[in-house]
Amino acid sequence: MRYQTIPNSLFIKNRKNFIAKTKKNTITILTSNDVKHNNADDVMGFTQNNDLFYLSGIDQEETILVLYPDAYKPENREILFVKETNEHIKIWDGDKLTKEQASEISGIKRVEWLHDFEKILQLIAFEADGFYLGHNEHIKRVTNNQQTQQDRMIDWCKDKYPLHKLHRAAKITRELRIVKSEIEVALIQKAADISVEGFHRVLQNVQPDCKEYELEAELTYTLVKRGGTRHAFKPIVASGKNACALHYNVNDDTCEDGEMILMDFGVCYGNYNSDTTRCIPSNGKFSERQKEVYSAVLHCLKEGSKLLKPGILSADYEKKMASLVEEQLIKLGLLDASEVAAQNPDKPLYKKYFMHGTAHHLGLDVHDVGLYSRVFEAGMVLTCEPGIYIPEEGIGCRLENDYVLTETGNINLTAAMPIEIEEIEELINKKNLVK
Repeated sequence: MRYQTIPNSLFIKNRKNFIAKTKKNTITILTSNDVKHNNADDVMGFTQNNDLFYLSGIDQEETILVLYPDAYKPENREILFVKETNEHIKIWDGDKLTKEQASEISGIKRVEWLHDFEKILQLIAFEADGFYLGHNEHIKRVTNNQQTQQDRMIDWCKDKYPLHKLHRAAKITRELRIVKSEIEVALIQKAADISVEGFHRVLQNVQPDCKEYELEAELTYTLVKRGGTRHAFKPIVASGKNACALHYNVNDDTCEDGEMILMDFGVCYGNYNSDTTRCIPSNGKFSERQKEVYSAVLHCLKEGSKLLKPGILSADYEKKMASLVEEQLIKLGLLDASEVAAQNPDKPLYKKYFMHGTAHHLGLDVHDVGLYSRVFEAGMVLTCEPGIYIPEEGIGCRLENDYVLTETGNINLTAAMPIEIEEIEELINKKNLVK
């Protein structure tokens, strides 16, 4: 693993909390994600199923977790199945987890080889009344015709045990994962710290006529050097008008002299993610109009982040944030106050320049699981990311920090990342003076 060992007390506690919410006399079966192939004999980077990781800490393909707390024999209450290695695998792919290593990582005493899964499950399945199975229930999930390992497990259980009741493991994990433990917050903080360092490298290397992908490379260099697993998502490095496309990420344009560059990026560390956005001037000096827009967005971030606290409902927070942005759009001369006062509330005028939400849960997924009908609670980690996009002026500005909620408010996990106009200009120009 690239990341430091995570205490197995986290996964032991997570399983305890999960089991407490399952129905009596049921078996939970969670599978790892598939290894995805691209062309010929190559594969894409493996990403673990986050629910499986949350309950076991195992970051290896071909893994199955079985939980049966009501099993008659104690040794059947927690079983982890991992892939058995051999000399051929060692030669071509390197070592895989031993049973002892898997047990140490997860805190699960009984570890078996994956090829014994069906045989062992059958010995306990008929004691149980049903199964909890995993499935992707994310509100923004990407669906297609490809079956996942989870899909195949559901089909297999229906075929082998047609009279058992099926239950949704994701319904429980989305309730648990939304509130982070101290260990999880520390992992998100580590991811954020790497992001901060990467941003400093960008400030040292940005200059007129550089390519967007050159700045992306600075982020990539830092995350790899500091033990990050991967980018939390494909980085957005959008100069000038490109910043007005919310998910622009081809990053192949030239950062022209005088343009502002929007960078939305994050680091995955130990499977936990950061998510930050900053805007910088390509030549080290914001224009007066860029300053106006930037200052407006920064005001919304500072005031809006104060609203992230326990007891607030997401819909109410987003409504107040929209009002903050709307107010700034009027000050910028982009909206007319009288027209705003007479607008159709179902079609607010601000959406021409601000068209997205500003707070999402953050954790094992960048847009982490959890219902937005649930009020904010201490331990939740959320982003705050207001933006203003003016295509006709070639200016797009979004600023984003990550916050962990406490009983009295929140803590900015990305406070160390420069955000004030003067500091950003100073850091860029300090690099130029050294040259």
